[in-house]
Amino acid sequence: MALVTVALASACTSGTTADPVEQAGGEQTASTRPKPPGTPVKLSISPGNKAADVAPGDPITVAAVGGRITQVALKNDDGRPVAGTLSPDSTTWQAAEPLGFDRRYTVSAKAEGSDGKPASLTSSFRTITPRLKADLSMNPQDGQTVGVGQPLAFYFDVDIPNKRAAEQAIQITTTPHVTGAFYWFNDSEVHWRPKEYWPSGTKISVRATIYGRNFGGGVFGNEDRVANVTVGKAITAVADGGTHQMTVAIDGKVVRTIPIAMGKPGNETPFGTYVVMSEHTNYTMDSSTYGVPADSPLGYRTHVEIATRMSNSGIFYHSAPWSVGDQGHRNVSHGCINMTTENAAWLQRISQKGDIIVVKNSGGPRLESWDGLGDWQIPWPEWVKGNR
Repeated sequence: MALVTVALASACTSGTTADPVEQAGGEQTASTRPKPPGTPVKLSISPGNKAADVAPGDPITVAAVGGRITQVALKNDDGRPVAGTLSPDSTTWQAAEPLGFDRRYTVSAKAEGSDGKPASLTSSFRTITPRLKADLSMNPQDGQTVGVGQPLAFYFDVDIPNKRAAEQAIQITTTPHVTGAFYWFNDSEVHWRPKEYWPSGTKISVRATIYGRNFGGGVFGNEDRVANVTVGKAITAVADGGTHQMTVAIDGKVVRTIPIAMGKPGNETPFGTYVVMSEHTNYTMDSSTYGVPADSPLGYRTHVEIATRMSNSGIFYHSAPWSVGDQGHRNVSHGCINMTTENAAWLQRISQKGDIIVVKNSGGPRLESWDGLGDWQIPWPEWVKGNR
């Protein structure tokens, strides 16, 4: 009986005996605590298996939850591998080069969970066959220096059903930051301009990543475009049909006043804010280029030494030695701005495409916003709505 009692007493008091670790002189450490159980990894691939009509511009991704990716292989139906990038923590992978149209691709991924166990997943999908491929041209182009009024103009060769998708594919960044917006002139032409004239020296970066992007109605972007542009000095001119003078300023300071002659009665120069489009020498002014036959009563075909285009409808400022006696006194042209050869050459020499020329008191109709680069004819509250 005594032996049993001792045994029982020992058993009852064992629960209060100090922990072996505490007896050793301290609390449990991280190295002595039991490790939490690991978790199996969960792999996912986008697009999913058997997906069809995948846009080549959509991201192709692999993700691992509860572990890390150990291997990814993306190949097309010819067996050619497609490059990709793995995140620093090895939890996501993304294709780093564009896919082709109307191709089949297979993604094979492997991963390891925090429990040390491997996992694998495969996805096969097919990219879409577009109804139409949209090519894009831009103005200005890479490396150009432009004036403070230059809009960024984008011309698709087909109509774009989803205009917001097209805008999202065109990334515009500026240094310094400039507030601006897109405006659609028709279903295939969109411009981006700042709220106010560009600050001189602005650096503009355009990244039109349109390839493989879905623009709706079976239309997909065909090739990316890139342009880096610099805004030059602020060169602005005001042509006054009442005084028959053009005042030219550089960075806000008037540097020359030029005698001019604008459109005569019946051919009045449209008034408004023009943007210089292109510059020419030894140019033939031909009324037939805007619909008036050269041999008609109002037509002409005249060679000039200096000519700078201001609109698509045929408005230029140009050298006009035949009207020097009228310049500064009366309006005698077919709508263009006449000046001496010396003044026309000087103005063209100091200026660049994108410069601003304001025409006022001409007696003519208002310049149409769609005529050339008449973007500044549209008030900002209307412009920012986008005209989609």
